[in-house]
Amino acid sequence: MKKATFYHAGCPVCVNAEQELLNLVDTSKVDVEVVHLGEQSDRISNAENSGVRSVPALVLNNGNVLHINHGATMAEVRG
Repeated sequence: MKKATFYHAGCPVCVNAEQELLNLVDTSKVDVEVVHLGEQSDRISNAENSGVRSVPALVLNNGNVLHINHGATMAEVRG
């Protein structure tokens, strides 16, 4: 099974992107881990090390990062 990680900060743009993504993806073929960085701030470094520069973003298992729309920069997420 393929794996992807969806990072977001909980803002309306991010929540909408999460809902749309999960409606679009066949979860029987792709395991999508959703990480709310506002609630899981210990994962911010993981996101940045994976190449996430703004959220919402989807990190694929091959290392590609798909930045979706623009909710917040990682500096804004860090606060």
